[in-house]
Amino acid sequence: MLEPVIVIGIGEMGGVFTRGLLRLGHPVFPVTRRSDLQKISKAVPNPRLVLIAVGESDLHTTLENIPREWHNHIGLLQNELLPGDWKQHGLRNPTVISVWFEKKKGQDYKILIPSPVFGPQAPLLENALATLDIPSWELETADQLEHELVRKNVYILTTNIAGLVIDDTVEVLWYEHNDLARQIANEVMDIQAWLVGHHLDRERLMDGLEEGIKGDLHHKCKGRSAPARLTRAIQQADQAGLNVPKLKDIQTQGNG
Repeated sequence: MLEPVIVIGIGEMGGVFTRGLLRLGHPVFPVTRRSDLQKISKAVPNPRLVLIAVGESDLHTTLENIPREWHNHIGLLQNELLPGDWKQHGLRNPTVISVWFEKKKGQDYKILIPSPVFGPQAPLLENALATLDIPSWELETADQLEHELVRKNVYILTTNIAGLVIDDTVEVLWYEHNDLARQIANEVMDIQAWLVGHHLDRERLMDGLEEGIKGDLHHKCKGRSAPARLTRAIQQADQAGLNVPKLKDIQTQGNG
């Protein structure tokens, strides 16, 4: 029997990965909010992977309660994820995937572009997704991973926040309101640079944003999390002492 995999959070995204892992032949142990992590870790102390598939708002609470036995087996897939998010919990080398497909309730997954993955169990996640015909590719360095995480953050934050003003597709945003998209993206990049602690290759990130947009031109800008993402971005900007006039203007419009 192949090594077991723990999946924490059996929602839409966790369900996709579970399907792929089961197709590979790995026993999957689902963990819900009511599960006793310590009890499960004693029963399965050395899993192949502990994939944390909770939403980003629940990530830190989940990581705070991860049993020590699992620290070297963690996998992460959240949006708005950066290396500091796992390092503050003492995790040194998790497997991380920047997910570029979406899964909504009642619908099958939709692929935008191939999803980059990095870490000890990157081949496992690549193979699991391949059973579902979901493309992914393995990164070679931690620096590449940081860039890909920032790129996804720029895409998610730019399109979601713009959607509060332009409630339409990313195609309409990029081709009819490109100045707005670039203004938001540059302010988001300011925040991301502060979060990672160094300057970013903005031209490369802007190209990456455009690639994501072209991956599914009919993708809706505005998601359910858009207001919370805007609030969080402005809070981070205020903490960093950054000037983000476009983000604050959008927030003001929303409160008007």
